[in-house]
Amino acid sequence: MTDSPLVLIVDDSPTNLDVLVHTLERDYRLGIAKSGQKALNYVRREMPDLILLDIMMPEMNGFEVCERLKAEPAFQKIPVIFITALDDIERKTRGFEIGAVDYITKPFIAEEVRARVRTHLALKSSQEKLVAQNAILSETVAQRTAELQEMLQAAISVITLMAEIRDPYTAGHQQRVAALSIAIAKRMALPPDTVRAIELAGILHDIGKIRIPIAVINRPGDLLETEKELLKVHPKIGYDLLKTIPFPLPVADIVFQHHERMDGSGYPQGLKGDAIMLEARILAVADVTEAQSSFRPYRPALGLDAALAEIAAHSGKLYDAQVVTVCNAVFREDGFSFEF
Repeated sequence: MTDSPLVLIVDDSPTNLDVLVHTLERDYRLGIAKSGQKALNYVRREMPDLILLDIMMPEMNGFEVCERLKAEPAFQKIPVIFITALDDIERKTRGFEIGAVDYITKPFIAEEVRARVRTHLALKSSQEKLVAQNAILSETVAQRTAELQEMLQAAISVITLMAEIRDPYTAGHQQRVAALSIAIAKRMALPPDTVRAIELAGILHDIGKIRIPIAVINRPGDLLETEKELLKVHPKIGYDLLKTIPFPLPVADIVFQHHERMDGSGYPQGLKGDAIMLEARILAVADVTEAQSSFRPYRPALGLDAALAEIAAHSGKLYDAQVVTVCNAVFREDGFSFEF
C-alpha cells in the first residue's frame, strides 16, 4: 500500500467518512479532513493524488475549497470529485466549470465510488505519463517524432472509442466530422499543420461528453432546459482533458470553440465573428452538417439536402459564410460523401 495513490476525503459527516473509508481503504492510502481549511492544509502538506470533496460544509463549502485549489498552479492537476446529496444540475454544472472532474451523489453506491475514483486516477496517471514522455522526447525530437505521432494516434483512438462506447447512436460521428472538416480545409488551401489540427480536433471534438450522464446523451425525446445546460459544458470538459496532452497544435482550443457561433449566440464563451478560430468555424459547419444528415435517438436522419439547407439558412449569422459556401462545393462539386 505504500505505493498506492493517496486519496483525500473531505466531509464534515462522520457517517459519510466511515462509508467512504470502508469503501476505499483496501485499494488506496487515505487522508481525512473534516473542514475546508483542514483540507487545504492537508493538500499543501501531503499533495494527494485525488480529492473527494463534499459541497455542503460549514464555514467554507466545497466550491470555495475547489476554487482555492485551482487558483494555485501546484494543485491544479489534482482531480477533484464532488460528493453531494444535491440533485441539482445547476450546481453540478458549476462544479465542472470551476475545475472538478466528476461528482458522486449520496447515498453512496460502493461500486460507483470505486469505479469513478479508479477511472480518474488512471486518467491522471496517463496524462502525467504523456507529459513526462514529452519532456524526454523533446531532447531527441528528430529521432522520436515518429514514435510520438504513433503514441498520440493510439491515445486518440482509445479516447474516441471510449466516447463511442458510451454513445453508440453516434458511433462514427467524430470521424465523419473530421473527414468533412479536412475536405473543407483542403479546398480552402489551408496549411498542412492547420489541416492536421482540424483533423485531430474533429476526431476528438465530443470527448467532453464522456462526463455527461448517459441518460442525457441518449435521451429519445427533447431535452429539458437543465439538461441542455449540462450538455453545454462538454466543450469545456473536452478542453480540460486535451489541454494537458502535448499536442504541437491548438487542438484543445479548437474543441473548446466548436459550438461558438458567428453572432455570439454559441457557447461556452459567447465568442463572435473573427474572435472564433477559423479551425473552429470549419469544425462547427462540419459538425452540424453531419448531425443533421444522420440518425439521432430523438429523430430520424434528415438527409444531406436538409443538412446543407440548414447551414445555408444560417450562413453569416450562425456559421461562417465562406465555410458554408466551401462545404456546399465539397459535396456538390468535389463529390464528397459520408460513409454511414
